[in-house]
Amino acid sequence: MTTESNDATTTNYHNMDFNYDNDDDYQQHQSPTNNNNSGAPSIRPAAFETEATNSDGLNINNRAAPTTNLSELSLPKKKSSILGASSNLVNSIVGAGIIGIPYALRMSGLWAGVLLLLLVAVLTDKSLRLLIEQASFHPKLHHLPIHTFEDLASYPYGKFGSGFVLFNMFIMAYGAMVAYLLIIKDTVPTVLGFEHGENLLERNLILVATSLLIMVPLSMQRDMASLSCTSAISVTADMILVVFVAAFSPVAETVEENGGLGEVLRTDGINSTLFVGLGILSTAMACQHSAFIVANSLEDKTRSRWSWVTKQSIGVSAILCLILGIFGYLGFLGETQGDVLNNFPMGTVQADGARILLAFTMFFTYPMESFVARHVLIMLIHNGDMDAKGGCTLENESRVEEEELGDEGGGVEGDDLTVSTSRSIIEGGGLLCMNRRQTWTLLVYLSTLFPALIFNDIGPVLSLTGAIGGGCIAYIGPGLVYLGVNGEDFLNSILARLERWRGSKDVNSNSGSGGVTEEDLPVDGDASL
Repeated sequence: MTTESNDATTTNYHNMDFNYDNDDDYQQHQSPTNNNNSGAPSIRPAAFETEATNSDGLNINNRAAPTTNLSELSLPKKKSSILGASSNLVNSIVGAGIIGIPYALRMSGLWAGVLLLLLVAVLTDKSLRLLIEQASFHPKLHHLPIHTFEDLASYPYGKFGSGFVLFNMFIMAYGAMVAYLLIIKDTVPTVLGFEHGENLLERNLILVATSLLIMVPLSMQRDMASLSCTSAISVTADMILVVFVAAFSPVAETVEENGGLGEVLRTDGINSTLFVGLGILSTAMACQHSAFIVANSLEDKTRSRWSWVTKQSIGVSAILCLILGIFGYLGFLGETQGDVLNNFPMGTVQADGARILLAFTMFFTYPMESFVARHVLIMLIHNGDMDAKGGCTLENESRVEEEELGDEGGGVEGDDLTVSTSRSIIEGGGLLCMNRRQTWTLLVYLSTLFPALIFNDIGPVLSLTGAIGGGCIAYIGPGLVYLGVNGEDFLNSILARLERWRGSKDVNSNSGSGGVTEEDLPVDGDASL
């Protein structure tokens, strides 16, 4: 590598502004997922097994080549537009967390809660862009097929990094799914006339029936792009739900009973349970565990298109959370429950309408988290191969025989029959009559159903999930990945700033001493009597 290219690269890193390259150079750059038009479901690139070199055979990385192999990741076949990807990301954010925002404000205090929500939104947008830009557009990594958060974390930290990410992704997704099922158990039976806290058997039966009929079939889908339509419906229901809560929450009566709005704003600043509220807010806004799944489903993925997706999604989500949180909390103040709809009386049209809208949201949001949990388990157990190419189901065996007969009959490469059968022989490896994807989807559902049948309160679920998984996956993980990839350059940048600061301090001290320099001081033997 030439000296000029080294200097240019060093200068670029020292800027530390996330704009790793000129837009003209990388605007057309796409992730390797977009270049896989053949429909092949999995890859094992050699890029992680050898050091990256230039045309002269020299190592172009400033670190030793990573020894971690990328997984046999099953890549998405369907792509979505910016609107579709934004709908999926908003749906991933505005799930069970939005209904717990009023309770978060109660725990943290009104002023502190609003400020924390805005801070969490800004940090979420920054971390989402940081993760995808590191993986797809960083000069050290853009030539490597990094498709997942754990792949990115394994580059600087190896198995520890990928394990840290996978563990917290599963905690986030699992906790969210349990919370969604709890909300279904709270809302649908109440609308059907079963009072909250009573008729537990009927409530549990309704939960099992509705989740099996709606949630499980949607969760069985292979690609997130297939959920774009249901995500749009869910986001629309969320918007209407926010209007319902804002319009029918008894804000005026409650505030007047507590001394007026001025008194409430003066006394409700920050509470000792601040971090409980922060955990719920982290759960509500955390979507980093879905970032790569949504980004890989984006058609023609570029930095600018992904930035549009994050800004639209975070902006809409933050506005919805703020409106519902403030009006929901001011309507009930100290009596606000973990599910704010439980504060509304039963039997009213407004309350039942809000519960129906919330149920629609939960039905269509659960599959988003199921995708994440399934991804984690398949990564750990099957090295990312969700499709189980060449699986052992009866359907696959018949298709294999069909392809072999087609080959013996003189089928040429590119023949329609050969292409169609080779693309269809990718679903196998499951139990009974299900393939691997369907088997793991059902197991994930059952593992979340049992806690939902036993427990009733959503508040502790949201706070624990956010405090453990949300904090690590939303704040700690992206920062560690950034430092791991850019650590040397980051330290050089800090040292350069310190040197400049010390230099300016020396200049100021010299100017403050009347301009006397070291040359002006006497030397030994220069003193006169």
